[in-house]
Amino acid sequence: MGVYERQKKEKEILEGAISLFASKGYHSTKMDEVAKQAKMSKGLIYFYYKNKEDLYMAVTKKAYEQLKEIFRDTQKTKGKSGIDLITLLIDQFIQLTTENKMYQEAILNFMGLMAQYNDPEKRKLMDPQILDSPNFNELLEIHHDPAKIGIQLISHGVRDGSMRPDLQPEITFYTIWTMMIGYERLMGPIEYEKKEVKISQENWKNGFIKLIHEMLKGTVQAQRPTAVQGSLF
Repeated sequence: MGVYERQKKEKEILEGAISLFASKGYHSTKMDEVAKQAKMSKGLIYFYYKNKEDLYMAVTKKAYEQLKEIFRDTQKTKGKSGIDLITLLIDQFIQLTTENKMYQEAILNFMGLMAQYNDPEKRKLMDPQILDSPNFNELLEIHHDPAKIGIQLISHGVRDGSMRPDLQPEITFYTIWTMMIGYERLMGPIEYEKKEVKISQENWKNGFIKLIHEMLKGTVQAQRPTAVQGSLF
């Protein structure tokens, strides 16, 4: 089997799996259904992916690749300041998570797995099929790639003067990414018609970006205890 044919089959399997995981959820999806969706035999599915856990890790890897592409495309945008690039990144991230929530769920699931994996005792309780997954082990090598680019964007903003000079790029980026993930998680509750807190999606997004700008520029007004020294981040 040639490389092109193999890649084509893998793509068809992943597309079928993503569709089923998105509509039915990971736990309710069976490999038989993936084979049917991809229009190939179950045996062929197992030729490409060891089990459902490995297949889900392959979907997760694709999600991270899409995420990295967003970061990379943002970084390649010419003629923009660092703070403008962060704004563009937020917009692109929101678009990705809105159009393909399956990717965001897979990414968040992997972050949870990493919390277990980094603890020697908790790692013993992880599913052996995940630990043995070739795609999981590839994810261990690539999952920091988007963050590396994000840190470079912050460094760019500090250098060009669009962000305050005392920012620590690593801490600052991970703080912003935490806020981006939280924003996506709250989109559902914010959109719920019966919510008691009255805020529109548009106003919330504009306010969210404005607050990040103020944090990065150093225009957030707050009283600081005189005994405390150091930067916000």
